[in-house]
Amino acid sequence: MMFPYKRNMTRNNTDFIKKIVTDILSGVRDGLGTFSGSSKVAVIYQLDVDSELYICDPHNLLRGHESKIQSTYFDNRRKPLSTGNNLLGKPYSHIETGENLTLDGVISFAAQSGPVHHQMWLTEHHPEMLSTGPTERWLEHAVLRFSHDTANGPELYTGISGMFLREYATHAVHGQIIHEYARLGVHQKRLDIYPILRAIIGISKTKEEQQSPYGELVFITPSQLESIDFLARFHNSEQPLIDNYKHVRKLLLAVQNFNYKLISDGQGVLGVARGTIDGFHLAADFRGFFGFLKMNNQPLCSFADGTYSSSSHQAKLFEIEEILLDYKLDSTIRSRLFHIVSSLVHYAETCYFGCTIVVDMNEPLTTISGQNLAQPLDLERSNLLDLACDLARVDGALQIGKDRRLHRFACLLDGAGIKGEDRSRGARYNSALRFTAQHHDTIIVVVSADRPVSVIYHGLEHRGACHSITGNKYMMESQLLTDWLGMSRVSESE
Repeated sequence: MMFPYKRNMTRNNTDFIKKIVTDILSGVRDGLGTFSGSSKVAVIYQLDVDSELYICDPHNLLRGHESKIQSTYFDNRRKPLSTGNNLLGKPYSHIETGENLTLDGVISFAAQSGPVHHQMWLTEHHPEMLSTGPTERWLEHAVLRFSHDTANGPELYTGISGMFLREYATHAVHGQIIHEYARLGVHQKRLDIYPILRAIIGISKTKEEQQSPYGELVFITPSQLESIDFLARFHNSEQPLIDNYKHVRKLLLAVQNFNYKLISDGQGVLGVARGTIDGFHLAADFRGFFGFLKMNNQPLCSFADGTYSSSSHQAKLFEIEEILLDYKLDSTIRSRLFHIVSSLVHYAETCYFGCTIVVDMNEPLTTISGQNLAQPLDLERSNLLDLACDLARVDGALQIGKDRRLHRFACLLDGAGIKGEDRSRGARYNSALRFTAQHHDTIIVVVSADRPVSVIYHGLEHRGACHSITGNKYMMESQLLTDWLGMSRVSESE
């Protein structure tokens, strides 16, 4: 039973409120750091209708958005835009969602409760995210935890919120599935989600003859059975349970090379089917050491190494885009060159082989020892690009000019040793460092067989505009939103 909260503390920005904010922000940051990669987080909050607005933005996530934030929270006379609170006296779990801030590159979630008049939690929208849904559910739970801890006060504070939010990945995925059920108004019997999520992870970690699983496992409700085009239906008494990971892993062998899929009701495996699935369903698409969880054919998240994440498991190569911008190229040429390199990299990633791609911006091209082609291959032709993808399997590097043609393959990259080599990264990586240190107008992409992708330029690994978030939670300090915005105070007479 939920009881209404009591105002058992001074309703201002006390050290206790700062501690709650720090613990929750730290938990969200660390959790999303695992789920989506290094992530900035921030919160804007107001405890009571008449209290001050505060912000905690420890890594400047919201810098550059001051104008939009000011217009959202203040009128043109710099006075706060007042709103009422219909939840006063209600239990902390009574949450009303608010209007989210729409900012480029930012995901936000706003809400109101009795204990906290307004709170807006924000984090980065990483371009490679498969879906923002689980992240939104993460921020939604931060809202609930802030409301709960504020209502309990310092006497009952346990500090568990931050710890729970650090390990929230599976719960966030579960929450997004339930959210989608509600959004679509699904009323038939629902799938039991947590056992399904556990089974997917368990199966993904189960190898058969040292091989990770491939194939698709689809989860449906009983009401959908009549619409399924079964090729083989298992006897009711002999349907393998989904928590029998070894058995289900063996059955995936039957669907890994064809456009077939295993069908499950969330408890057992019913059989093998083909064709499209109508109605609400989940699908685990196993692709070796990783896979994708889809909801109604739309990617929701991926899974690998026993956990869920928002990663697409494909290199986005933003670094290549950034480097190409330094060259005076027509935008169409730049785009096509990027497409060629991306296609080669993604093919190598998909087929699990290592390769090296040299993008040579020199005129004439740098002379490299390798297999010369009498006629360079025009990689804007899809069939020749396909050929180049397979030529990348051959030991040595591909040499591509800014004319978007493949001039050589099986190239040997040499160069004198340089400072900054990393012996743990192997010959491809270090040869690329040496070569680009001597040949400045060459960009080299190194794809390792275990899927890391490195962009080498000027003798260094180019890391683009990525950032590192430190783990020092004690640096998180709340401040008045007016101070953060640099606004002068408004006197009572104004």
